[in-house]
Amino acid sequence: MKILLTGATGYIGKRLLPILAAQGHDIICCVRDKNRFYCPIELQKKVEVIEVDFLDQTTLNNIPANIDAAYYLIHSMSGASDDFDELERISAENFVERINYTDAKQVIYLSGIVNEKSLSKHLSSRKKVEEILNSGAFPVTTLRAGIIVGSGSASFEIIRDLVNKLPIMIAPKWLNTKCQPIAISDVLKFLSKSLLNPLTYNQNFDIGGPDILTYKEMLLGFAKARKLKRWIFTIPVMTPKLSSYWLYFITSTSYKLASALVSSMKVEVICRDHRINEILHITPMSYEQAISRALIKVEENKIASSWKDSFVSGRFSTSISEYIKVPRKDCYLDRRKKTIENMDFTINRIWSLGGDTGWYYADWLWGIRGFIDKLYGGVGSRRGRTNRTEIHTGDVLDFWRVLYSNKEEGKLLLYAEMKLPGQAWLEFKIINNTLYQTATFKPKGIWGKLYWYSVLPFHGFIFNGMLNKLIR
Repeated sequence: MKILLTGATGYIGKRLLPILAAQGHDIICCVRDKNRFYCPIELQKKVEVIEVDFLDQTTLNNIPANIDAAYYLIHSMSGASDDFDELERISAENFVERINYTDAKQVIYLSGIVNEKSLSKHLSSRKKVEEILNSGAFPVTTLRAGIIVGSGSASFEIIRDLVNKLPIMIAPKWLNTKCQPIAISDVLKFLSKSLLNPLTYNQNFDIGGPDILTYKEMLLGFAKARKLKRWIFTIPVMTPKLSSYWLYFITSTSYKLASALVSSMKVEVICRDHRINEILHITPMSYEQAISRALIKVEENKIASSWKDSFVSGRFSTSISEYIKVPRKDCYLDRRKKTIENMDFTINRIWSLGGDTGWYYADWLWGIRGFIDKLYGGVGSRRGRTNRTEIHTGDVLDFWRVLYSNKEEGKLLLYAEMKLPGQAWLEFKIINNTLYQTATFKPKGIWGKLYWYSVLPFHGFIFNGMLNKLIR
């Protein structure tokens, strides 16, 4: 079967792709930028990549007509725009218009549980998208999930940050709201087993694990799994805005995502029935099992995808291609080079930068820069990295975004997502046994120029120290 997979670079899409390939399907991956898409070598024979932006109708003809089914996994969560609900509406309408002219026998949509009358803006948008998809000339299967628990999921990362950092929590009252979490592995089972199953056509299903818990119980459950003692006290005076700032400063989430989560967390997300479990013969695992499995994946450095690598985690645009060519005109440069003593050592050091490994020299200064960025509403440096030893285009490294990564070529190009009066790139390139390290800054106005000269005294200290550590 030929399957269209939208959201192929997202948290769910990256994990669903190998499952569909293992089932013998040919997959057409819709991405907005081919440069950002990474496909493992073992899957390349089963995968075709096309560039499609569902906000741009001129790109929709790239979708072939001879597809058997399609997955709609396009979600903004909060996006870079306050009008994310309008963008989601337009994307869904354009998707329906194009799929109507294909041979698709089914569209599968992963939505949120929307059983309450009063919904957040985020959940209302999910429901609206569901209605738009159902207006198409094809059967739709909607799977509605609440909190998804898995290594790299936004929910898991936020829970982990809160529990690991705060022995005592003074938390908002929405921590007493009930939800029904589900393991990411179970979500993938529901998605893959629903494919071209007539019993699921033209229906919506709530999917969730067996446990109905408050968010407070979920935090304490994680603490128990980590063998940590934690105390949580809820108070009624924390407003949604204050709660959003609380999440933003304590965890690695962005403020926009924190706002969307807080708004949604005030609404109970509990499954109304479990028909889909019987139809597809799936028995979802408990919250305790889901947490245990996620912790093992983190410990073994086997995180298949992370919400942090999506563009919603930072301030980046939707196209890496626009930034991959580093400008030289009207830019300030910090160029350094050094002869490599051990090629394998240096390559491995470069590809381990960021996250728990750090930047090898003056990490406390990198930490201060990340803290200052957070104070000014930036991404800070808490995002870390998804994998400790592998880097792919589009990945996050603290407050940097990977624009280009080629280990065999010995070239790594990063773009700064911190708040700056300009744009910044950091490049590592190996030529003829020499490592070239170049920091490029394109200032914006007089403030950009003042910023460059204010941090210039630290460059010799930080960048030279890092270069030496990369060599030996």
